[in-house]
Amino acid sequence: MEKGSIMWAEKAQAGVLFTARALLDFALPPRCPACGTIVSDPHRFCLGCWSKLVFLAEPCCARCGLPFAYPAGAGAECGRCLAEPPPFDRLRAAVAYDEVARKVALKLKYSGRPGVAETLAGLMARHLRSPDGQPPGLLVPVPLHRWRIWRRGYNQAALIAASLSRRSGIPAAPGLLRRTRHTPPLRGLGRRERAEAVRGAFAVENAGAVAGRRIILVDDVFTSGATGGACAKVLKRAGAASVEMLCWARVVREMTGTGNGPEAP
Repeated sequence: MEKGSIMWAEKAQAGVLFTARALLDFALPPRCPACGTIVSDPHRFCLGCWSKLVFLAEPCCARCGLPFAYPAGAGAECGRCLAEPPPFDRLRAAVAYDEVARKVALKLKYSGRPGVAETLAGLMARHLRSPDGQPPGLLVPVPLHRWRIWRRGYNQAALIAASLSRRSGIPAAPGLLRRTRHTPPLRGLGRRERAEAVRGAFAVENAGAVAGRRIILVDDVFTSGATGGACAKVLKRAGAASVEMLCWARVVREMTGTGNGPEAP
């Protein structure tokens, strides 16, 4: 085929794709994942919702990612992590858990909107790191019990992990961690009650795939750390070199047992 014909074919293909996208946007325009306002492109927030998101970054606790008011030095940890070191080695979240972050998480979890996982992953990916001297990473979603998967149709953490894997090239292992029993809703429970509710609720399917690996646990929301902590413990027992957590949102202010906090997976 001549060069001119190839260029013409490429232009024609681009024109078809542009037209198809225009027709799709007219019929099903992209909308803000939080409030539903029509936006310019898929996976974008409207200006109002975007301005309300509180993005989390340095300075923060080196372990749990809790924001600091001022830089405290490399490796500085918050008081809670110093007093009660969590089972995981590092936690990072894209945003603070507030009204906008909550709306998006609920749409992914309960409203049959699996495409929202791609939106969240795009904002979480900046926290994926490859520390020098660390073993290769493996993305492992926090598992759901099969009853909840049947009702919901998918595991939101697994969808986020798959999207992060496509973006980063880090492999995902959605079946590596299994929830062995159904756990009650954690909403409204205190920290100790949550930890007791998920004790012994997780198991590693293939210890050989975990041994010596840097595991990156993926979830939508981090509240008290009960679920992530329980997962981290079984992964460490299976031989993981380190366990990190990566979430869409994390609670910054302490949530009391009033029923106002997010529910667990």
